[in-house]
Amino acid sequence: MVSTTSQAILLVDGYNIIGTWHGLKKIRDNNGLEHARDCLIESLINYTGYKGLETKIVFDAHYQKTPSYEEKYGKSLSIYFTSYTETADTYIEKFCASFPRRNPETETRIIVATSDQAQRHTVVGYGAEWMSAQRLEKEIDTTKNKEKRNLRPRQKSQGRFLVNSLDSKTQKALSQMRFGI
Repeated sequence: MVSTTSQAILLVDGYNIIGTWHGLKKIRDNNGLEHARDCLIESLINYTGYKGLETKIVFDAHYQKTPSYEEKYGKSLSIYFTSYTETADTYIEKFCASFPRRNPETETRIIVATSDQAQRHTVVGYGAEWMSAQRLEKEIDTTKNKEKRNLRPRQKSQGRFLVNSLDSKTQKALSQMRFGI
């Protein structure tokens, strides 16, 4: 069950995203679907943490006759694998349709990330927001760049004079030359 403490819940149509992002398609084709799933999960773990979202990545059963199950990755990201008879689209649409009834007091937004246009229209009809796969990829890249900038060590301000950028030994030598010492 998804909690209502976050401001937004991001539902990601996992295989749709893998099939849309060029990098993940390449990984899927070269290394297999499982590796592409892992790369998507890794990207979303960092993005979810940075944005303060609660994220649920939904994958179809992918022709495996297994019951549905959910895996938790930290407190704000989970992976949901549908049962054999259910698609990710169906799960996401049911979630969007029933969320306001389950949580009438919440103002939590639901954002669905997919490039499936039919699903887009359906979830928007239920009051969810829609984000294209390309926009999600762009936001994740922007977030990664912001994180890198925040983690870079900051250099001490050198001041406006060239002498301030010199090491102390060189500064001392120049000072001695200037005063004829």
